[in-house]
Amino acid sequence: MNMKTKILLIFLYAILITSCQNTLELSPLDRVATGNFWKTETDFDNALAACYGNLQRANFSLGIYWDIIGGNGYSQYNENSCTQIQQGNITDVTGGLVSSIYNDGFASIARCNIFLEKLKEFDGMDTNIKLQREAEARMIRAYFYSFLYRCYGDVPIVDIPVNVDDMFQAKKPASEVLEFLMADLDYAIQNLQDVTYSQNKGRWTANAARGYKARMLLYNAYDASGNAIVSKMQEAQTLLNQITGYSLADEYLDNFQKRSQEACPEIIMSVKFSAPNNRTNYDHLIMDWMLVSPLSSLISLYDMADGTPGEPVPTVAGSRGVIDQALFNNESLDLREPRASKIFFIDSYRHPMGGVHTPISLRPLGTGFLKFMSPDIAPPFTASGAYNTDWGWIILRYADVLLMQAEVENELSNAPSEAVYKAINDIRKRGGTSPLPEGLTKEQMRERIRHERRIELCFEGSHYFDLKRWKIAKEVLNAVEDGLVVYRFEDKHYLWPLPQNEIVRSNGILLQNPDY
Repeated sequence: MNMKTKILLIFLYAILITSCQNTLELSPLDRVATGNFWKTETDFDNALAACYGNLQRANFSLGIYWDIIGGNGYSQYNENSCTQIQQGNITDVTGGLVSSIYNDGFASIARCNIFLEKLKEFDGMDTNIKLQREAEARMIRAYFYSFLYRCYGDVPIVDIPVNVDDMFQAKKPASEVLEFLMADLDYAIQNLQDVTYSQNKGRWTANAARGYKARMLLYNAYDASGNAIVSKMQEAQTLLNQITGYSLADEYLDNFQKRSQEACPEIIMSVKFSAPNNRTNYDHLIMDWMLVSPLSSLISLYDMADGTPGEPVPTVAGSRGVIDQALFNNESLDLREPRASKIFFIDSYRHPMGGVHTPISLRPLGTGFLKFMSPDIAPPFTASGAYNTDWGWIILRYADVLLMQAEVENELSNAPSEAVYKAINDIRKRGGTSPLPEGLTKEQMRERIRHERRIELCFEGSHYFDLKRWKIAKEVLNAVEDGLVVYRFEDKHYLWPLPQNEIVRSNGILLQNPDY
């Protein structure tokens, strides 16, 4: 049974392996019908599919919300409390991302822990397959812990199912949390199949684990002043250089459209869906319900068609970034590098199946986002089945690997090398714009790499964490002048508070983060 088929069973087995409603109340998860489950290899495959199913939590694997709070977009509905986060109104009772990353993260970890505990006791499986399944579950656990670590720092380390007597556990220092999740990543690298994603769609592979560990190494590869830590850079470089078998897709959008994803040579890991029973409707929620409005300052960063730097997008005076549609429209996007018109639209958009479609919701900035559109479903999107889409959410693709390689190579060199230029220029060539100018200094190349990460990976969830790891979040976010929201990022916002209800319910075991 392949992973795509197994994903369909997630909701059936959710009855057997139910996520806890409260963060560390894990005992209900262990009340599975043990008399008739955990008996066969198929049972374990289906339970593992349920672990993979937690990757379908949008706050973890869909990048739009992270880019909104990272200064690339605006949410008119205040989805996931993005507005409060942008404004710096973050408290221990803030909902949305601030609470869900903690609650849903531990619920997902609990599911992995039960699987691992039951797998340890099971003898009816080939040893090599058992190692692979353990590696997959530990990789998934590390993935969720990576968000807990980056968002809260000190959190409990829970590696076994717990019961009512020990459901609340004390926090461990962030350094120990990082060590724990890195150990899971190392185990995954050693025991996952060393194949390409196209050979093992939907599952974590050794290459994907290498890329993800490199991502976490780079998150800690700059000191408090933003200076590169050589040892971390070198370790990430070694891992990135071991990733083989991938290349850039000929067409940028092949990464994000269902009809091309299956054969895309660039995708290293994505979250799978299979409509109509297991589906995502976020593509149309984004571009028809307008969950996100890209900022004009982001669109301005895309080169002009002749390769010269992008000119500022004209906005209505005093409007905090509302596009002046008398001066800038979809034809204006066509005057920029091809990525711009593939990613954004102004007010309405040309649908691949013909005609011009105007979203049903307001366009507060006049801008819209096309990158994740499913081109095989025509408007109107209120029609039956319009939301039965199953495009995969990208966790890691080869363009990101190239950008990370360029970053570490540049930081480890006195001046940009040929390898750095090649990595960035390959991405720019695919994007339809000119190569970088020769003779850049190390510092100039650093800014070019950061610029390219922001536009190539926009709304894939990288930019917010990039700003934090480079230690420039306060400088960059407080300088945002468009988007209808005034940003306020303080030093304490590098970490979020734990949800207050968890603090109270723990009876003093959990301690709140400083400054909250």
